[in-house]
Amino acid sequence: MSTPAIRTQATDKQLPTTTDSFPTSHEKLANVTDTLQFLDNKFVASETTEFIELHDPATNNLVTRVPCSTDAELQASVQSAQRAFPKWRATSIMAKQQIMFRFVALIRQNMDRLAAVITQEGGKTLADAKGDVLRGLQVAEAACAAPELLKGEVLEVAKDMETRTYREPLGVVAAICPFNFPSMIPLWTLPVATITGNTLIIKPSERVPGAAMILAELSRAAGFPDGVINIIHGSKRAVNFILHEPAIKAISFVGSNQAGEYVYTTGSANGKRVMANLGAKNHAIVLPDSGKDHFIKSVIGAAFGASGQRCMALSALILVGKAKEWLPELVERSKAVRTDGGFEPGADLGPVISPQSKERIESLIESAKQEGANILLDGRGYAPDKYPNGNWVAPTIIDKVTPSMRCYREEIFGPVLVCLSAETLDEAIDIINNNEYGNGAVIFTQSGSAAESFRRRIEAGQVGINVPLPVPLPMFSFTGNKKSIAGGGANTFYGRPGINFFSQLQTVTARWSRDDVPTQQEMAMPTIN
Repeated sequence: MSTPAIRTQATDKQLPTTTDSFPTSHEKLANVTDTLQFLDNKFVASETTEFIELHDPATNNLVTRVPCSTDAELQASVQSAQRAFPKWRATSIMAKQQIMFRFVALIRQNMDRLAAVITQEGGKTLADAKGDVLRGLQVAEAACAAPELLKGEVLEVAKDMETRTYREPLGVVAAICPFNFPSMIPLWTLPVATITGNTLIIKPSERVPGAAMILAELSRAAGFPDGVINIIHGSKRAVNFILHEPAIKAISFVGSNQAGEYVYTTGSANGKRVMANLGAKNHAIVLPDSGKDHFIKSVIGAAFGASGQRCMALSALILVGKAKEWLPELVERSKAVRTDGGFEPGADLGPVISPQSKERIESLIESAKQEGANILLDGRGYAPDKYPNGNWVAPTIIDKVTPSMRCYREEIFGPVLVCLSAETLDEAIDIINNNEYGNGAVIFTQSGSAAESFRRRIEAGQVGINVPLPVPLPMFSFTGNKKSIAGGGANTFYGRPGINFFSQLQTVTARWSRDDVPTQQEMAMPTIN
């Protein structure tokens, strides 16, 4: 096809930010530019006529227009990745490792720039945005140690015969990323997919593409060859392209259950490996013997940080026995949490991503009231004086919630904490285990036996004991459970399971005897004596 050749030969353009020049406020932009694509190691403008407007969640001022990549541009990304694969596959692991070292260093140098773009596009506070970058950076750092995880095994299985294992790359793979972690989630995939020898197509969220574009620039500067990393844009059509394109061998996805189950089912039906993290309803149990101050500080940060827009956000609190008496103090201290523009000094949480998200969160709060719950702290109707047009929902705490209520059954994905009561630890565990989600669960206690009983019985993939957000570091893996991860959790992000997902195990059995050459052809099934 001639069109992809034209795309990859297009004039290389520049991103609107640099290491030393990036947004520092929510001021309206005087010059709004369209988001670029990254094809064949070049930043190129799309030829599409279809764009998605991206607005600053704090002001709803226009930040950029995100193109919906054309069919030809989508195909060009695949063809670029296919061209790059043979040479990248043959590149030594040590050479790949050196590129990854440089990539890690460049991310550190551009930490403030990445965080600023995340704040501008996604609404996070600067501190939270830097945490977003850091947790992704840790995966890239861990990927530098991939040679240890890629080593094969060898065993002499009989005289003059041995079996070896190798981990081979899959080919072209793709990542479909969500809005809530614009840097971390691309970095859950990019380092692991490429260090294992694959070439990668990234589709960032159309709501927050800026961080992924900066990572593309840094990957090029680190020495990734042409075509190893490509970035396309769009929404449903781009996702469907990834799901149905035969050249794409594996897909990673993070997002909602509705979208994720479609991605998993469709991708799997098309013969692709699919790794998909979905929705969540993360619980904390609080026992009366726990440290009250630690519990309150931990719950406030885990429930309201990032405006509750985390797949590991603590969204349901179960107070056991006399721990119910601590709820008024939790409410009072939550009132001190400052909701403001992400660039504002002292802001604890920013706006939610869109007006539609705000409307959905507020409807879930109202449903709790209508179903008989008690709203102890209502964050609806709040707006900072400086930013009256943003997508604001302040911290909200709802008491007297039951498992049948909509606010409990559905993932709210906002700064809303629903509170339930239980008389015993076993009753609290039963409540959690009856929930369809299983990303994370936490217990606050000073009792080792209670903690171990919780650990043994709880049906959650990531368990915290006095730790409010038990997200594993990259030497482990992200281990959701139940409806929080597609496919029963067989495929998980980063760590050794991530390496295994992006590589194919090959076994080779060889016989090298010089004096035991068969004198006639063997027709029967070979056996080993």
